[in-house]
Amino acid sequence: MPLSDPAPLLLDAALRGVLTALLLLLALVLGRDRPRLPAARVGVALALGLALQVAGSTPSFEAWASRLWQAPLVAVAAGNAVLFWVFARALFDDDFAPRPLHAVAWAAVALLAGANCAVLVGSGLAIAPLTLGLQRAAPLVFALLAMAAAASRWRADLVERRRRLRAFIVGAGALYSIAMIGARWQSPRWQLSGTMATLDVALLLAIVAVVAWRMVRLAGSDLFPAATPVPALPAMEPAAVLVPETGAEPATPSEAVPRSKAGVERTESAPADPAPAASPEPTPEVDPAEDRLADALHRLMTAERGYRDEDLGIAQLAARLAVPEYRLRRLINQRLGHRNFNAYINGFRLQEALAALADPAKRERPVLSIALEAGFQSIGPFNRAFKAATGLTPTEFRRQKLADS
Repeated sequence: MPLSDPAPLLLDAALRGVLTALLLLLALVLGRDRPRLPAARVGVALALGLALQVAGSTPSFEAWASRLWQAPLVAVAAGNAVLFWVFARALFDDDFAPRPLHAVAWAAVALLAGANCAVLVGSGLAIAPLTLGLQRAAPLVFALLAMAAAASRWRADLVERRRRLRAFIVGAGALYSIAMIGARWQSPRWQLSGTMATLDVALLLAIVAVVAWRMVRLAGSDLFPAATPVPALPAMEPAAVLVPETGAEPATPSEAVPRSKAGVERTESAPADPAPAASPEPTPEVDPAEDRLADALHRLMTAERGYRDEDLGIAQLAARLAVPEYRLRRLINQRLGHRNFNAYINGFRLQEALAALADPAKRERPVLSIALEAGFQSIGPFNRAFKAATGLTPTEFRRQKLADS
């Protein structure tokens, strides 16, 4: 940009200042409200990383600073692609836990980008084109991974406003990443300058502004689950369960059944409806059609044990009940108080497994058989859900209950 025309420079600086302030504000809010939640922690890291990326991509800084000075900021900017993928996974999975693989992926991409900037680019080494190609491909790969993570879990989210926000974050973020990759591909040094640099900041500012505005309108419990520790398993009846979505105290069978107006009773051997993830929103008026749907759902889950279908999803369940999917989502979320469909179904499965593991007559039955009969697809997800819900492994729980009996 020519110095004789300061207007574009001032516009670029103003946009970067506003965007940086908004990113820092988001990091502060996420860190303050949910300091122990993985999604919030990753969100803070991504917001801070984007703030550094905004500063490091300023055209005047890129023109003035040596490659050695730019290398740390380039490394952070490249690592943001990995953070976006991890954030998408955490945002769509209330039970997400960071793994060493995530840190290794971030470090590998950041080190690769930093080495390219500081040493390899322009060095004439034979390996330089390969490493530069890998660096340029990384944002596209992780943007696609983020969209895949969102697509695989988006339908299980029952909080409608949160579903829309999550879809916007991942969709807009992925499209922004792909668009900027295409723009930077035209530059021999992978840098934006002039109008394109300002447009880059303006697009990112628009996305962050929408996210911030919609997050302010959402209640904290709508966007993220309650960050409460899971208590140790107390003594309970075999059919009681500690639902993994909430970490709430286990409900006895009589307490766990939300009976609708028609009052469908559960059978003695069928598991009760799992405790809700949060207090259901008050219903302004009684809807007979919703009552009938609640009764049909309760009967399907308890008397008919529909949860045993390992491939059961929200669409399949809505088809079995012959109702639109949105009505079933609204019922399970607003009336029964659950935030996630998979956690709702797994609550029934865990209740059956708890009862079977505590039954002396089934002491010789393998844990895997009990898990598969209850509807879990494999032993891994069952063990994780059981541990999150009870604080014990299935074998430890069985040993404790049989010793007590």
